[in-house]
Amino acid sequence: MSEYGRRSAIRLTARGAIALALLSTLLGYALASALDVPLLVGAVFVLGALLATLLVNPRELLTLVVTPPLIFFCATLAVEIARALGAPSFVQSLGFGLYTSLSAGAPWLFAGSALVLAVAWKRGLPANVRELREDLRTTADVPKPRRGGAEPAFAPEPEGYFEPRVYGSPRREE
Repeated sequence: MSEYGRRSAIRLTARGAIALALLSTLLGYALASALDVPLLVGAVFVLGALLATLLVNPRELLTLVVTPPLIFFCATLAVEIARALGAPSFVQSLGFGLYTSLSAGAPWLFAGSALVLAVAWKRGLPANVRELREDLRTTADVPKPRRGGAEPAFAPEPEGYFEPRVYGSPRREE
C-alpha cells in the first residue's frame, strides 16, 4: 500500500475531538488578537473543526457533528468574559462583545458546520444515524395498555410495589 493510501493511526474520541476544536478556536482568538487579523478566528475555527472531524472515531461522528455552534459560542464567551473583566461595566461590555463577535463569526460558523457535516457524511454519518434510530426503536418497545371490556385500561403494578419497606425493628419506649 502506498503512503497516500494509509489512514491516520490517530483516532480521537468525541470528547477529544471537541476539545481539539475548542482549543483551536481559542488559539484562533489569541492569534487574531496578537496579529490584529480578525479573520484568523474563523479560519482557525474551520480548520480545527475539520481536523477534529477527520481524526474522530467514525462511530462517534454523530456527537461531533452537532457541536460546532456550541464550540464557537463557548470559545467566544470565554474570550469576551476575559475582555470584559477590566471594563467599567462588565455586563454591558460582555453583551456588546458577544454580539459583535458572534455576528462577525456567523459566516465562519456556518461554513465550519457545513464542512463538518459534509466530511462526516463522507466518513459514515448515515450509518451512525441508522444505528441510533435502531437503538431508539428497540428501547421504545413498551407494551401497550390493555383495552377491553372487563379488564382495566392500565396494567397495575404488582401488589405491594408502592408499600414502604421498614428495615430493622421498631424502637421500644421504656
